[in-house]
Amino acid sequence: MPAKDLYHDSFVRALRKDGWNITDDPLFLTVADTDLLIDLGAERIVAAERNNERIAIEIKSFLSKSAVQDLKEAVGQFVLYEEALRRSPANIDRILYLAIRLRVYTSLFVGGIGRILLESNRVRLVVFDEDSEEITQWIP
Repeated sequence: MPAKDLYHDSFVRALRKDGWNITDDPLFLTVADTDLLIDLGAERIVAAERNNERIAIEIKSFLSKSAVQDLKEAVGQFVLYEEALRRSPANIDRILYLAIRLRVYTSLFVGGIGRILLESNRVRLVVFDEDSEEITQWIP
């Protein structure tokens, strides 16, 4: 089992505060005879609509010396996992998000190169404050 991301537990607490139930930690997928592990699977029952929202989340810390390298790796993983979810009958309805800290979002996605990914709708983000352990925004 791979090591958990440095901010894994902080993000899990933030996600629970936001009303989500963690269903998988990690979420196991097998696609094309390859086992994959996405950091989390979660769901939230929407009472008004009487249906479940199901998500999968890959948590990334962006701690290396190169934020661009971290971004390339995170986006590659996001693309691979999104396609794997589409090919997994038990998880086809899950929406994949990349979880990042507020500081990373501000430096890399508001004023940095990551902005082009948001403008082109290439990734979905869930931004969290690791200190308050709260979700600050969901970016579809």
